[in-house]
Amino acid sequence: MLTIGQLACHAGVTVRAVRHYHHIGLLPEPERDHSGYRIYNAAAVVQLIRIRTLADAGVPLARVQELLNASPEEFAHDIQEIDKQLRAEIRRLQDNRKRIAKLAAGDHLALPQSVVDYLNRLRGLGVDERYIELERDSWIMVAAQAPQVVDSVIAKKHEDLNNPDILRLYHLVSEALDWPTDDPRVVEIADVVERLLIDAVEAGEVEVDTATNNADDPFVDLLDSAMAESTPAAKKVLAILEERGWKGWTRIERVPADRLNT
Repeated sequence: MLTIGQLACHAGVTVRAVRHYHHIGLLPEPERDHSGYRIYNAAAVVQLIRIRTLADAGVPLARVQELLNASPEEFAHDIQEIDKQLRAEIRRLQDNRKRIAKLAAGDHLALPQSVVDYLNRLRGLGVDERYIELERDSWIMVAAQAPQVVDSVIAKKHEDLNNPDILRLYHLVSEALDWPTDDPRVVEIADVVERLLIDAVEAGEVEVDTATNNADDPFVDLLDSAMAESTPAAKKVLAILEERGWKGWTRIERVPADRLNT
């Protein structure tokens, strides 16, 4: 007869494991001696070794009893099914490892590679890291809301970086994070933005007078508010542009002069 400690030692498990197997009904409770201690025999050792072997192989404890009671044919089939599940779990974990490795760079969190590459290009152009973080956060929201458009928009933004006005705007806006609202360079930002908007209108990229037929868009409002709240100078730029007949930031609308005061 064996004590629980001797049983655990012979089977290569801990006493705690033996007690757990008793608790979940995987290992039947043995008889007890006159002092109330469990006493085990060789059959218990064999059963415990079989349980340990299946558990060490990755078989869920909930299925161990099923396998112990299975016929050879049932056992082979069930093992194949468990192996299939384990292979799927391995693939999932490998994918998670790849994602974790990407997250080490920071920007990869919730962002596609195309956006990460674009943000890195901005860094290479000397854009302030604080502004890049603001743009990154906006792209996180865009990627979650409309992932299907991200790559095409990013491709267009790469083209836009060939425009000297775009480069000037990026540097001005990133510097503006520390400006007061009365800094004269705020007007320069508005001037650059307006030039770009006029070019966009002429190229057919910005619709004229769409303010009356565009429904409210909470997502667009959210992006606009994030930009406006980034710095006091941003609100001033938006105010100047509105005085000149330009509404919005994420989705800009040109309002003709005869509607500005209506």
